[in-house]
Amino acid sequence: MSNRLQNKVAIITGAAQGIGFACARQCAAEGAAVVLADIQKDRGEQAAAAIRNEGGRASFHPVDVRDESQCAALVDHAIRTHEKLDGLVNNAGWFPRATLEQTTTDLWEEVLHVNLRSAFYCCKYSVPKMREARGGSIVNMGSICGIQSLPNLVAYGAAKGGLLSLTRTLAGALAEHRIRVNYVIPGWVFTEGELAIQKGEGRTPDDLRKAGEKLAFGRAQTPQETAYAVVYLLSDESAQVTGTTLHLDAGASTLPIQSGTYPG
Repeated sequence: MSNRLQNKVAIITGAAQGIGFACARQCAAEGAAVVLADIQKDRGEQAAAAIRNEGGRASFHPVDVRDESQCAALVDHAIRTHEKLDGLVNNAGWFPRATLEQTTTDLWEEVLHVNLRSAFYCCKYSVPKMREARGGSIVNMGSICGIQSLPNLVAYGAAKGGLLSLTRTLAGALAEHRIRVNYVIPGWVFTEGELAIQKGEGRTPDDLRKAGEKLAFGRAQTPQETAYAVVYLLSDESAQVTGTTLHLDAGASTLPIQSGTYPG
């Protein structure tokens, strides 16, 4: 533990598993008090308990990020528990596969609600608390799909593109209050949700291993690698970093694309 986040308080949505849990765990290891938020109550409670068992400060608050009032209550919980809020990680996400023709209006609305509107809600209620504290850091969990999506991720790509725009807009709007807003692209991470989707599409663990070997650095990315970046963006080390996109995807979103290397 290096205490890079000592005395800081951070909310992390979608923190019951995957990237969100890795971020919460690493932030706690660096000294932050973390509030894990997720719709999965049992798993979320277990995740917070696991962090506490490792010596970290963690609490869980159940929330459906599609509900504005619940997002407001989440921020209130953080303030009641810790009396301030320094960081927000908008990580909650949902990425069902559907082409343009397969995307119904209901699916479109739901995907944008989970991946984009939820971040708007959490920012809306977190920013006033950060403004009172004279600063803060917001990390929006983005995707390569926010720059160039895949044919079967039409709604998800639109949502993540909107999140990128929201990031840059808020970075400019909130700079005078010393509130930083940044966008992270984790790359292709085999989280529980991603593995379930890949299995549903008929891909075996060996298929995924071989697909990973075709990526630029010979493997897919890991939740822990995203967690390291989030710690940096929440810490004072990034005091002059705002409105940026941090690419953690081995160049997939910045280098020439090789066909078949990012099945999504």
